Order: sequence, then C-alpha cells, then structure tokens
Amino acid sequence: MNTFGKYLTRVEDILHYAGCLSLLTVAVLLNADILMRLFFGIPIQIQFEMTELYLMPALACLSLSRVFRDGGHLALDVIPGGLSGPHWHLLRIFRLLLAAGFFAAVTYMSGQFAFEAFAQGEVEFGAVDWPLGWAYLTVPLGCGILMVRLLYEATEEGVSNTSS
Repeated sequence: MNTFGKYLTRVEDILHYAGCLSLLTVAVLLNADILMRLFFGIPIQIQFEMTELYLMPALACLSLSRVFRDGGHLALDVIPGGLSGPHWHLLRIFRLLLAAGFFAAVTYMSGQFAFEAFAQGEVEFGAVDWPLGWAYLTVPLGCGILMVRLLYEATEEGVSNTSS
C-alpha cells in the first residue's frame, strides 16, 4: 500500500470511530431519556433533535468508506469474483468508477446544501437552536471519502492489471 493509501485508511478509520461514537451516543441518550421519563417524568430535552439532526446522519455516513474497504456492505454480485482476464478487470474498474461518479454527485449536492446552511446561518429551533450546517456536513464528508476510496480502488485495479 502506498503513502496515499495509508493516509486514506487512517482517515477512514478516524471517521469510522466517529460514526461508532455517534451510535454509542444515540444508545446512551435514548436509554437515559427512557429512564428519565420512566422514573422522574422528565424527558431529556435535547435527545430527539441531537439524534435526528447530528447523530443519525453521522452514524449512517461516516463509516461508509471503511465498511466498503472491509467488504462489509451487503452486495448482490452479478459478476463472479474469481474471474480473471482483461475484460473482467475493465468491468471491475468501470463498476468502481460508476459508483464513484454517483457518490461524487451525492457529495457535490449535499456539500452545496451544507454550504448554504452555513452561509445562511440556518438553525433548527427547539430546546436548543441547532445550527444545521454542522448537521448536514457529515453526508458530504462520508460520501466524499467513499468516492476517494472508490477512485483509489479503481486506480489500484488498473495498476495491478497492467503489472500482471
């Protein structure tokens, strides 16, 4: 693995840990809210908005690239894995580039959405005024890193095909 691949892996791992921390925080907040309502009749005021706006998008998007790297996504492979030859390598590269193009579009559109939220100072009013730019930022971040991973895998696939 080259230097870029090592840095990409490190960034993916950091984002994955942030996604896992988001999941842990959701579990703690939800259980604390349940217990507070049950025993004291008092809800945790910030639980719903924090979970909905910040934690759920973070846990859904920040681990995308790491899970792809580890082969952890559910996938329906219509192309058998053990096939070799130049046509199969080209097809694998095409699939990776097609997925990278899709996630580039998602990154661009969600990035614009997050930028506009930051620029306009959009907030969600509730028990706390939640700035929406930070809430929207995890989607372009997670999808952008996945796009980089897909492009990296496509170039590695091309390099391994030319060297063999």
